[in-house]
Amino acid sequence: MNTIHLKSLALTFSYNAESLKLRLLDQTLLPHEEKWLDIKSTEQMIDAIKKLQVRGAPLIGVAASLQLAQAAFLDFNIDQLSQQADALYAARPTAVNLMNCIDRMKKNLITEKNKASFIQTAIDLFNEDVELCKKISRHGAILIKDGDNILTHCNTGGLATAGVGTALGVIREAFERGKKIHVYIDETRPLLQGGRLTAWELQKLNIPCTLITDNMAAQLMSLGKIDKVFVGSDRIAANGDFANKIGTYSVAVNCHYHKIPFYVAAPFTTVDPTCADGKNIPIEQRAASEVLGARGSFGDITWAPHNIKVYNPSFDITPAALTTSWIMDQGVFTQDDILKGCFS
Repeated sequence: MNTIHLKSLALTFSYNAESLKLRLLDQTLLPHEEKWLDIKSTEQMIDAIKKLQVRGAPLIGVAASLQLAQAAFLDFNIDQLSQQADALYAARPTAVNLMNCIDRMKKNLITEKNKASFIQTAIDLFNEDVELCKKISRHGAILIKDGDNILTHCNTGGLATAGVGTALGVIREAFERGKKIHVYIDETRPLLQGGRLTAWELQKLNIPCTLITDNMAAQLMSLGKIDKVFVGSDRIAANGDFANKIGTYSVAVNCHYHKIPFYVAAPFTTVDPTCADGKNIPIEQRAASEVLGARGSFGDITWAPHNIKVYNPSFDITPAALTTSWIMDQGVFTQDDILKGCFS
């Protein structure tokens, strides 16, 4: 067979009859070091997911599926693959894309019982995410006007997906259509995924941007410097409530007060119709060390007392009532669409 090559900003995969290789860009080292990790086991992939070396709900699902394909290539043992799939499934409790991808891999394992088909399913999931991102970007770009100042939170670009991204893909598409825009980037505490990752991506794309701290967004809105906000999502409930990186809810509240359109961009696969509302979305709690200090090329810095109690949820829930529209591969959905049950 010919070699199949898959490549995104943060993942590479090659596969032929003799070999299968999966590599991830270590996102914890960005923006100053671009180091690629050779993934060789399920345990290593789970560790990479938990450490956020690979992140972004769509990319986590795709990467986990490709790792299962790697495991199948090495030893197509259905019982062992099922156990590894279950372990990957539990690696990030909030991101529904991971669960959807693993469910699809397990379904193929049960129904087909065929190594080639199993590996092909993972490849299909990668290619499908690329196409989903293109559709999201095209639907969302029409909402951006020439001259808009845009705020975004966390990272939702090529580092978070197999394609061009969700919210950042929308911004990129508008820029590539020739619209003169400027992007304000929330640094996104506590891991600075806006400051480290979104800033890195936007600079690579030559999109004009300015980095701000999370608590500056409302002040910019009060000065009339923000026209629209675009964010991503890790899970959307049937009523339109959604989970995204901690701090998103604050941005939405500030948009509501200042009457600024607030958009969430995500593939339709992010919708969890079995989850009635945001109260039922599990929120992952992360290590206290992420709030107590920082780690980087400058060394480790701790700025808080070592014995202080820390509250560090990865995500918060934004109510549907604060959302202007949901931008998806299937189109742009409004409040009325949600009330009619389009996510149920």
